[in-house]
Amino acid sequence: MPGIFDQDLPRNDANYAQLSPLSFIERCAEVYPGRLAIVHGELRRNWGQVYSRCRQLASALSTHGIARGDTVAVMLPNTPPMVEAHFGIPMTGAVLNALNTRLDPETIAFMLDHGEAKAVIVDPEFAGVMKKAIALRQSTRPLLVIDVDDAVYTGTVEKIGSIGYDEFVASGDVNFAWQMPADEWDAIALNYTSGTTGNPKGVVYHHRGAMANAISNILEWDMPKHAIYLWTLPMFHCNGWCFPWTIAARAGVNVCLRKVEARAIIDSIKAHGVTHYCGAPIVHGLLVNAPDEMKQGMPQGVKAMVAGAAPPASMIEGMERMGFDLTHVYGLTEVYGPATVCPKHDEWNELDIGERARLNARQGVRYHLQRDARVMDAETMQPVPLDGETMGEIMFRGNITMKGYLKNRAATEEAFAGGWFHTGDLAVQYPDGYIKIKDRSKDIIISGGENISSIEVEDVLYRHPDVLAAAVVARPDERWGETPCAFVELKAGATTRPEDIVAHCKKHLAGFKVPRAVVFGELPKTSTGKIQKFELRKLVGSATAIDI
Repeated sequence: MPGIFDQDLPRNDANYAQLSPLSFIERCAEVYPGRLAIVHGELRRNWGQVYSRCRQLASALSTHGIARGDTVAVMLPNTPPMVEAHFGIPMTGAVLNALNTRLDPETIAFMLDHGEAKAVIVDPEFAGVMKKAIALRQSTRPLLVIDVDDAVYTGTVEKIGSIGYDEFVASGDVNFAWQMPADEWDAIALNYTSGTTGNPKGVVYHHRGAMANAISNILEWDMPKHAIYLWTLPMFHCNGWCFPWTIAARAGVNVCLRKVEARAIIDSIKAHGVTHYCGAPIVHGLLVNAPDEMKQGMPQGVKAMVAGAAPPASMIEGMERMGFDLTHVYGLTEVYGPATVCPKHDEWNELDIGERARLNARQGVRYHLQRDARVMDAETMQPVPLDGETMGEIMFRGNITMKGYLKNRAATEEAFAGGWFHTGDLAVQYPDGYIKIKDRSKDIIISGGENISSIEVEDVLYRHPDVLAAAVVARPDERWGETPCAFVELKAGATTRPEDIVAHCKKHLAGFKVPRAVVFGELPKTSTGKIQKFELRKLVGSATAIDI
C-alpha cells in the first residue's frame, strides 16, 4: 500500500530527471564557456567550443543514421576527438566503444562484429591495424569510417575512410537539439575486457553508473574547479576511469598526450601547471626514475592516482621526494575502473615509510557512490570476519557496476550470482574495513594496466609444434608490474630455444601479451594431470627475462 508521502505526489518533469554525465558539459559550457578545456600541441579550445563541436558531432552522426542503441567505435589516442567522442556519441543515444589501441587486427575485428559498430573514428597512427581489422570482419553491415587528421602526429598518414573527422564535424548543426537519455539505465559505453577464457567480453556501462563514478572521482580526490588534468591514462581504459566526464563536471583542462613518455609527461606538467593525473605503476615509475635534472622545476602538490598493482615503498618514497600526493585505487572494467580507494589518515604521516607503504598498498574502501564493496565467502555469500586474515573474494554492488556482458547471459548471471558482482580477486578485510588483495584471479596477469588472459597465451603456446605442455603465470616486473612468464614442456628431441617461443608468440599476440620469460622443463602436475600453477609461481623469481 502506498504511504502518505506517495499519495498525490507524482514523479514529473519538474521534480525528476534521468542522470547522465552528459549534463556536465552542458552546464560547463553555460557557466564557463570561455574557460580553457583542451590543450593539444598548439591547439587550444574552450568549453564553449568543445560543447559546440560535440553537438556538431552528434548531429553529423544522426544525419548518417546513428541513433539510440547503435554502436560507434573509436580507435584513438588521448587526443581532442577522443574527448569529444565521450559526449558527442552518447548525445545521439548511441553507445561509445573505445577500442584498445594496442590490440591486434583479429581481436579488433571481433569487437567490431560483436558490438555491431555502425561507424568508427580512426586516428592516423592506427590506420594500418584498423584497415586489416575492417577487412577481417565477418559482418556485411555497412561501416562508416571517419579519418582523423592530427597536426601533432608526425608519422605516415593513410586514409582508410570516406570522410575526414573535421569535415564530418563541420557538417553537423552547432545547435543540434540533443536529448538526455530516455532512461538512465540506457547504455553509454561498451568496453571489452579479456576475461579469462575465449573471446573478449563486452562490458556495458549505463549513464547512471558513469555519472556516479565521475562524481566519485571528484570526491575521492577533493578535485577543485578548473583542475588541470594530464591524460597519461588511456581513455580506452574504462573510458579513462570516467575522467572525461569528471573533468567536464569541474570545468577543468584536458591536457592531451599522444605518447606516454617521461620527457613528455614532465614537460607537460611544467608547461601547463598540471594538478592531476592517473596511471598504472609504470607511469609513476617513469617519473620517479627520470633523471633529477629533467625533474627540476616540477610543481609541488601534484595529485597522482595509481591502480593496477599496489604501490611499493620505493614508489611512495619517490613520489614524496617529488612532492607528489599519491592515491591508490582499485577496480576492474566491470566497475567503471576504480571503485575502491585507499584514503590516507593524518596519523599515517607519523609512521615510517615501510609502514605507510603497507597501509597505502591496501585496496581500501568503496567509492563514495558505490553501494558496497566487501570481501565475501563465495560459498556462503556472507562477509568474512574483519580480521585481516580470513580470505574471501572481493565483491561489489551498487550503481558503479556494469549492466552486464553484451550477448553473454551466462557470464552475466555468473558474475552477479547472489546479488553481488564477483571480481575473482581473493582478499582479506581488516578491522578498519580496508580491503587487501592477497591473490589475483588465477588466469589474469595485469601488465602496465592491461589485463592479459594466461589461457589466451597458453593457447598460442600449444600451437607451437614442439610444445607438449604449457602454463603461463605472472612474473613481477619493476617496470610493468607484472609480465607473462611461460613454463614450457617440450616434446622429446625438440631443439626449440626460448627465443623461438617468443618469436612464435609475437606472430599471434599483441606485443604486451608476449611472454618476457620462458622456462623449459617438466611441469608439476596433479595425479589427474592438471598443471599446478601455484608451484610455478614459486619459480618465477629464478626465470630469466628475454629482451623482446
